[in-house]
Amino acid sequence: MQIILLSGGSGTRLWPLSNDARSKQFLRLLDVEGTDIRESMVQRVMRQIREIGIDADVTVATSVSQQDSVIAQLGEGVSIVTEPSRRDTFPAICLACEYLAKEKQCAEDEIVVVMPCDPYTETGYFGCIKRMVQSIADGCADMMVMGICPTYPSEKYGYVVPEKEYTDEVIAVKRFTEKPDVQTAEKLIADGALWNGGVFAFRLRYLTAISDKYVSAKSFTEVRDRYDEFPKISFDYEVAEKATSIGMVKFLGKWKDLGTWNTLTDELHCKKYGNVLTDDTCENTHIFNELGIPLLCLGTKDLVIAASPDGIFVSEKSKSENIKGYAAALKNRPMYEERRWGKYKIVDSVCFPDGSQSLTKHVSLDPDCSISYHRHDYHDEVWTIIDGEGEIVIDGVRRKIKRGDTVEIPKGFKHGVHALTSLSFIEVQTGTKLSEEDIYRFSYD
Repeated sequence: MQIILLSGGSGTRLWPLSNDARSKQFLRLLDVEGTDIRESMVQRVMRQIREIGIDADVTVATSVSQQDSVIAQLGEGVSIVTEPSRRDTFPAICLACEYLAKEKQCAEDEIVVVMPCDPYTETGYFGCIKRMVQSIADGCADMMVMGICPTYPSEKYGYVVPEKEYTDEVIAVKRFTEKPDVQTAEKLIADGALWNGGVFAFRLRYLTAISDKYVSAKSFTEVRDRYDEFPKISFDYEVAEKATSIGMVKFLGKWKDLGTWNTLTDELHCKKYGNVLTDDTCENTHIFNELGIPLLCLGTKDLVIAASPDGIFVSEKSKSENIKGYAAALKNRPMYEERRWGKYKIVDSVCFPDGSQSLTKHVSLDPDCSISYHRHDYHDEVWTIIDGEGEIVIDGVRRKIKRGDTVEIPKGFKHGVHALTSLSFIEVQTGTKLSEEDIYRFSYD
């Protein structure tokens, strides 16, 4: 059995904590019951998969910008398929299935489950996935979908309209309705429709046969190189709505999409994150502070306040869902990112009148991790080591570095660093073009 976790998102609905590189599923805000640990949505889902004993290999389908966040949170052992460009869920799932077939050499009759990486749910959800897999194994239908019992008529979700029951577990699907208005949703619910939970199960050959209609190739590399030949369309529209043999399994337990500040804060026991001070008159206010400076709140009520290097957000909770349009207009390069080797935070960025620029980062490497051997063509760098020990290589010359050392790296010089312990340094870039694209990587052992 194979599981494909879909990890996408533009990072706007939980701005400024989320961005293109660190979308909502990577925010470590959820409490692990009985511990002091906080985990992200994707970490929670992966933990639940393992705890319920689902014996499956997991592949994460994501964008290139989120690849390092996936590795940082789930480890190197998880398979990752990255989209060359963003083209919606149908091509993303096709690419992941082609990876399973051509790269991992999975059997064509292997059962595949596709699911989002960020549902906030309970153990029964994963038991429902087991029933979907068993239904495919029993030949009940070519494809199974999970139906979530709706709690209110919503415009945010698609609906699955049932036809008739043909086993105690499986319901035949009559049709799908994608994100209707509230009045239509009320009628659908009255007719027994369920929310489309975005969870599908099928045999691998079912999807690769559909994929081959658009991109028929012998290798996974060729499929990825021709990725733009897939139509930019959702899986629901291109596959689910056209399926002639599709069944549904109901999930009646707790399920939430923590996609807005309002829904997220409903599930958080802690109300203060980071360097936050409040008085006793603060009421129903959640405060998130990723800045080093203190954040003081007095007498606030029904607010969400979030501060990060990307910006500061203050809103009544009832109005927080309106953030998306505004956050898109405020979009800048990510000011904080988790990488497979650690994390960095941009603490200052300046553009001078003559066109030259400077950018200052606080970079933290985890022990025994490395930043790749690379060069920049448009900017110089100066590193000031503030904690820990490591080794740096500059144009093939290797030496130890420690707290208090300063390293100058002119543009055009190849360089890389390996952390012997936790290693922190301040990196100051100066030049005429300061972007993440100005990097050219080389192999170095």
